[in-house]
Amino acid sequence: MARTFESPARPGTTTWLREVGPPLAVLLFMLILPFLIALLDGQSPAAVLSNQTGTARFMQGLLLEIFILAIYALSYDLILGVTGLLSFGHAMFFATGAYATGIMLKSFGWDFLPTVGLVVVVGVLQALLFAVVLPRVQGITFALVTLGIASVFHIVVQSNEMVAYTGADVGLQGVPVPDFLNTSTDRFRFYVLVLLLTFLVYVVYRRFVNSPTGRVCVAIRENEGRALMLGYNTFYFKLAALILSSITAALAGMLHTLHQPIVSPNVAGLGWTVAALLMILIGGVGTLSGAIVGAAVYRLLAYYLDRWFGVYSSFLLGLVYVALVLFVPYGIVGTWRARSRRVGEGRRRLQALFTQEKRDEITEPLDVRE
Repeated sequence: MARTFESPARPGTTTWLREVGPPLAVLLFMLILPFLIALLDGQSPAAVLSNQTGTARFMQGLLLEIFILAIYALSYDLILGVTGLLSFGHAMFFATGAYATGIMLKSFGWDFLPTVGLVVVVGVLQALLFAVVLPRVQGITFALVTLGIASVFHIVVQSNEMVAYTGADVGLQGVPVPDFLNTSTDRFRFYVLVLLLTFLVYVVYRRFVNSPTGRVCVAIRENEGRALMLGYNTFYFKLAALILSSITAALAGMLHTLHQPIVSPNVAGLGWTVAALLMILIGGVGTLSGAIVGAAVYRLLAYYLDRWFGVYSSFLLGLVYVALVLFVPYGIVGTWRARSRRVGEGRRRLQALFTQEKRDEITEPLDVRE
């Protein structure tokens, strides 16, 4: 008798759907959110497309800042949370993209696409600059070296010799933004673009982490010596993570300049790196999705505490950060995953116990008849 076999579902497709499904649902929700806010504010959905003033337009601006911070936090989570490279100079990756965009558009009159290409090239070059010290230093020494390189960049952009290009202490102001990306005239278009880019960055990062290269990066984080013993040249894997992270952070800096056409020298300072660190600590180090959650919590807390408490907001914000570190040590997403895993293990134990009891009930009469 001939036997027929059904082809099983491809595990790769199932895994991909499991990974992309929830982010895709969030993407669709965020696309319709401005229209929902407009309806709740008493406006028609057409008010969003026509860029009318209102709560929907304001929330688009706030969400744009969250998306840009999320891309920036994802780039830092890749090198710190996934690869284990502690860098105190990550703000330089963001600042170079911001300044390169502003200088090319304002001082040299470049078009948008060549500017994007330059930002990508700058991202690769600064990753190679950081990679020069990778074979020689690691751990806290690498962090201090990256801090030194970023500090030099911070000093350069504030120097009087660069005032014609960077604006020195005042910052780079009045950057001409292309009409199709101008948030003053058409904010929803830019909102959709940044939202899609955030989704794309998350999917690419997720695929990178699950790829063989990403698995080696995780192994480097856990025990680089063992990865070397297994025959992996860890330098090239760390370099790949650095390049991807640098390009992503530079693109986030470019979006920052396009959204608010002013580049402050503060984005090149240590405080901006600390901001990225806080975001991934809030969301969960090494979780990727935690970087997005952390960016949202970080920006919303800063906005609403400043709005409600004014000068006391910084003190309260510090208290919130301390409370999160004490009571949510693995971050919001990390703690939720840990507790979900424990609940899942408990459920499986109960199922196994219940199944065993059922088996005992079935086999006991058979033993009696024997």
